[in-house]
Amino acid sequence: MMSDVLDESALYCPCCGEPVTVLVDISPGAQEYIEDCEVCCRPMIITVQLSGEDLVVQARSEDA
Repeated sequence: MMSDVLDESALYCPCCGEPVTVLVDISPGAQEYIEDCEVCCRPMIITVQLSGEDLVVQARSEDA
Protein backbone atom coordinates (compact mmCIF):
# COMPACT_ATOMS: atom_id res chain seq x y z
CA MET A 1 0.00 0.00 0.00
CA MET A 2 1.33 3.43 -0.90
CA SER A 3 1.80 5.83 2.00
CA ASP A 4 0.35 8.81 0.08
CA VAL A 5 -3.14 7.28 0.23
CA LEU A 6 -3.17 7.41 4.03
CA ASP A 7 -3.98 10.60 5.90
CA GLU A 8 -3.92 11.19 9.64
CA SER A 9 -6.79 13.44 10.68
CA ALA A 10 -7.46 15.00 14.07
CA LEU A 11 -11.04 15.51 15.19
CA TYR A 12 -13.21 15.47 18.29
CA CYS A 13 -15.28 12.48 19.36
CA PRO A 14 -18.97 13.37 19.07
CA CYS A 15 -19.73 11.24 22.14
CA CYS A 16 -17.14 12.28 24.74
CA GLY A 17 -15.74 15.45 23.14
CA GLU A 18 -12.12 14.33 23.48
CA PRO A 19 -9.62 14.93 20.65
CA VAL A 20 -8.83 11.76 18.67
CA THR A 21 -6.76 10.93 15.62
CA VAL A 22 -7.99 8.66 12.84
CA LEU A 23 -5.97 7.19 10.00
CA VAL A 24 -7.95 7.52 6.78
CA ASP A 25 -7.34 5.53 3.59
CA ILE A 26 -8.23 8.06 0.88
CA SER A 27 -7.69 5.70 -2.07
CA PRO A 28 -11.40 4.77 -2.36
CA GLY A 29 -12.40 8.46 -2.39
CA ALA A 30 -15.54 9.56 -0.54
CA GLN A 31 -16.63 7.05 2.08
CA GLU A 32 -18.39 6.50 5.38
CA TYR A 33 -17.45 3.93 7.99
CA ILE A 34 -17.66 3.24 11.72
CA GLU A 35 -14.65 3.47 14.02
CA ASP A 36 -14.59 3.24 17.81
CA CYS A 37 -13.32 6.25 19.76
CA GLU A 38 -9.89 5.53 21.24
CA VAL A 39 -10.92 7.35 24.45
CA CYS A 40 -14.50 6.29 25.29
CA CYS A 41 -14.75 3.26 22.93
CA ARG A 42 -18.15 4.38 21.57
CA PRO A 43 -18.72 4.05 17.82
CA MET A 44 -18.27 7.14 15.65
CA ILE A 45 -19.48 7.40 12.07
CA ILE A 46 -16.56 8.79 10.08
CA THR A 47 -17.38 10.60 6.84
CA VAL A 48 -14.58 11.25 4.34
CA GLN A 49 -15.03 13.62 1.41
CA LEU A 50 -12.52 14.75 -1.19
CA SER A 51 -12.96 18.11 -2.86
CA GLY A 52 -10.11 18.66 -5.29
CA GLU A 53 -6.99 18.68 -3.11
CA ASP A 54 -8.98 19.21 0.12
CA LEU A 55 -9.78 16.33 2.44
CA VAL A 56 -12.75 16.74 4.82
CA VAL A 57 -13.06 14.22 7.66
CA GLN A 58 -16.00 14.48 10.07
CA ALA A 59 -17.31 12.35 12.92
CA ARG A 60 -20.82 11.98 14.26
CA SER A 61 -22.43 9.67 16.77
CA GLU A 62 -24.78 6.89 15.75
CA ASP A 63 -27.57 8.79 17.53
CA ALA A 64 -27.19 11.89 15.34
